[in-house]
Amino acid sequence: MWHVHYAIPHASVAYMAKQILAAHGIVLPIVTTLHGTDITLVGKDSSYEPVVTFAINQSDGVTAVSESLKKDTYANFKIEKEIAVIPNFIDLERFSKKAKDHFRKAVAPNGERLVVHTSNFRKVKRVQDVVHVFSKIRKEIPSKLLLIGDGPERHNIEQLCRELDLCDDVRFLGKQDMIEEILSICDLFIMPSETESFGLAALEAMACQVPVISSNAGGIPELNINGVTGFMSNVGDVDDMAKNALTILRTDESLKKFKSQALSRAKEFDTHVITPMYEQYYAKVIEASMATAK
Repeated sequence: MWHVHYAIPHASVAYMAKQILAAHGIVLPIVTTLHGTDITLVGKDSSYEPVVTFAINQSDGVTAVSESLKKDTYANFKIEKEIAVIPNFIDLERFSKKAKDHFRKAVAPNGERLVVHTSNFRKVKRVQDVVHVFSKIRKEIPSKLLLIGDGPERHNIEQLCRELDLCDDVRFLGKQDMIEEILSICDLFIMPSETESFGLAALEAMACQVPVISSNAGGIPELNINGVTGFMSNVGDVDDMAKNALTILRTDESLKKFKSQALSRAKEFDTHVITPMYEQYYAKVIEASMATAK
């Protein structure tokens, strides 16, 4: 059995391989996992729609990382297959709070709160909202902002920081391999995205004991529990996001509570919890494929 990710190009290529092997009497079941961009961005391009639809319908099994993505798939494509929802998972051995106090003191020498955002700096991530939220936090609490990643909007974000006179308290860290070490020193993660199929970056933060301020878009509400692991606001509502951020950050007691609750939630998505879901699904798909082949 092959498990491929994204409807295009991988599921399409897997279908071709399946047909080649079938000509030699070999049965190769295919499971396709939908992650988001293949549905919410690329797939909505009318020129790709027939390929996406065909690839999904020709898969022996189809999974999506959230109920929201499953709903979007059915809404935008003529899908005949049943889609199973199996959420993203996380390696809690890698993504866990590390002892990096020396790093924190270097970044925040006066005990400032550390706010963090990580993304590919595309418009859909609304990084400008991160900056505006941070600006409001900074007016109330001494704080620093760490921006991890790179992309087409970075130049505009750097300009916005200059306009808001935030440059002394914002660090552009670019792309990082050991992101868990940076998350380990942070107090709050901001994800104001216009859309997210799941919000894996938020899960990584939560696993490192960092609560999340997010939008309520897409699959994020299936991960971030409002008032428990952080807070959610409507897309673009930076005032509400800032208010909620201050609720978490104002006192050590509140911050400690939200950090603990974020970690507890992340444990529900541990590899050891989610992997058996895939194994059970594989067995179901293989059994059905073998029965059809007889």
